Amino acid sequence: MINKISSAFTILLVLTATVFASGLSGSLRSNQPIKIKSDELFTDTANRTATFVGKVSARQGDIIIYSEKLIIKYSEKDQDVDSVEASGNVRVIQGDRQATAGHAVYDNKAGKIVFDVSPKVFQGNNIVSGKVITYFVEEQRSVVTGGGNGADARVEAEIHPRGRGKDGNSKP
Repeated sequence: MINKISSAFTILLVLTATVFASGLSGSLRSNQPIKIKSDELFTDTANRTATFVGKVSARQGDIIIYSEKLIIKYSEKDQDVDSVEASGNVRVIQGDRQATAGHAVYDNKAGKIVFDVSPKVFQGNNIVSGKVITYFVEEQRSVVTGGGNGADARVEAEIHPRGRGKDGNSKP
């Protein structure tokens, strides 16, 4: 079961690295040890799940994932990872890049990661937010969607030119 958990986290962490356009290749990262901490771990062989609960942190190389709960689901046929779901104060950090959301799901078959419940992606002072942020792994593209009516339901991006601070002036 530990090898399956390790494989699931390797997939999630390597894909998250791709989301953040890491300079460290996925093959190098996947060889690094994965350190997972939580208050509790529940495994359910019949339902093919491993659930980490309470102050979950998963670290591999320079990527850290934090959440309140992390569920790994396996396929019945080949015991491969079907999905990895993080919920509750989800934060993915790599260097000056960070994604936050209330919920995130990696769907192995669809090849995508979906961040929802107030998702935001930060890099330095730059911020992108919307109702849902979807990253398509194989295509290395993302889609940010708004959600309905009102100013708060729209996609929002705040981008600062290089060498400029939040006020638009040159950095000292």
